[in-house]
Amino acid sequence: MLVDTQPATYQHVPATAEVRDQWVNSRLIAVLMDNVMPTLGAALMAIPLVVFMLWNEVNLFVLLGWVIALLFMIGFRYRMLGVYRLKFDIQEGSRRKTFIRRYQWSWVAIAFLWASVVPMSYGRSGVGVQFICGMLVMGQGLISLVSFSPYLPVFRVYANTVVLVVAGALVAAPFTVSQQSPNAMPIDTSAGLLVLLVLFWWLLMSAGKRLNEVYRSSFELQFSNQELIDSLTQQTRASLRAVATKNRFLASAAHDLRQPVHALSLYADWLATEPEMARDISPRILQSTRAINELFDSLFDLTRIDAGNYKVRLQHVDVQQLFADLSLQFAPVAAGKSIRLRTHTRPAVIWADPVVLRRILGNLLSNALKHTSKGGVLLGLRYREDMLLFEVWDTGVGIAREHQQAIFQEFFRVSQHHGTEDSLGLGLTIVSKLATMMGYQLALSSEANRGSVFRVMIPLYTQQQGVPDVPT
Repeated sequence: MLVDTQPATYQHVPATAEVRDQWVNSRLIAVLMDNVMPTLGAALMAIPLVVFMLWNEVNLFVLLGWVIALLFMIGFRYRMLGVYRLKFDIQEGSRRKTFIRRYQWSWVAIAFLWASVVPMSYGRSGVGVQFICGMLVMGQGLISLVSFSPYLPVFRVYANTVVLVVAGALVAAPFTVSQQSPNAMPIDTSAGLLVLLVLFWWLLMSAGKRLNEVYRSSFELQFSNQELIDSLTQQTRASLRAVATKNRFLASAAHDLRQPVHALSLYADWLATEPEMARDISPRILQSTRAINELFDSLFDLTRIDAGNYKVRLQHVDVQQLFADLSLQFAPVAAGKSIRLRTHTRPAVIWADPVVLRRILGNLLSNALKHTSKGGVLLGLRYREDMLLFEVWDTGVGIAREHQQAIFQEFFRVSQHHGTEDSLGLGLTIVSKLATMMGYQLALSSEANRGSVFRVMIPLYTQQQGVPDVPT
């Protein structure tokens, strides 16, 4: 299990452009789908008007076929809207875009059917009817501007379909409608209308793009505001956690300081009243003084790390020599508990801060020896393809899963664990903070009553300036 060694602060990481665009597009699609129902209502109201105008003007079967096809498409789009509400309205990003791609053809079909009013009427009905049908198709273009411009791909395909069908009708009219027909339009009139249609298309596209930019800017601002709100919320929670941590830290520090100081005062009173007991009392005074010094050293280390005043000096570190020094330092502790302390490594020189590395491994060894009453402790170095792994194995009491993150907090001690009676609960905290400062990772594998293994993982890319003695 990787250990979370991050401090109790929150560093806001802005969302990527891809995430922002995905969120904005999903909101634009939502607006597009919200506008589908009003367009269906407008279509149902416009059908009787078209039928009334063209009833005696065009072929009855063509008109009925157009009505049936349009009613079918309205029903289909109503069902499509229901599918969206049921399955996709709660989805985000790519799922909504997939839905639009799947049903985009329906916008093409409905645009084709509305634009077909012009081919049915142009040159085949009275001028008044042709004018009203033209205005109806122009109104469909304006409806598309308001309803479909939130999502530009749909708006473009709808508007382009309408304009292409109408342009085709204007171009084909001189060849499909006899010039002797009383309702036929001169070629120059068709050419003039075609120029006006192109101008109308350009204005429609420009307005649609501008309106889409307004929608997009609005949602991008909404996304930024929500991101800022989330960031402030997280920072507030992190600040509250930091205050709670500091309060707990100070309360625990005061409690742990009070015990040895109180013991010192008792020993001093005892020594004053019974000087002949100096030989018995002196070791206890030294033990209390050592405990106070150890606590102050740990507190100063934590303060320096949190304040960013811990100086790092990278240099070549002989791992074998480091292990030999640590073994010499902790061998008396292991011998006093009748447990075995071993080290294992190949000759290697790495690029690190020797003081920081010694403090990390020393704290892990001290923690392992405190919680091991039989068996042994092993300090080793292993190599992965992309990592150097310092490992501390023990056969101690182990750590239950529910405590494996908490043990890295200040002054945390597992209740009724052997070896925690005189522990300050700061050793692993210092390890986690030093590891974070150096860019190392901590990993912990442990099982209650079976033992633990702590791993300090140093990325291999940090060894670019080291000597080539490290095996790869």
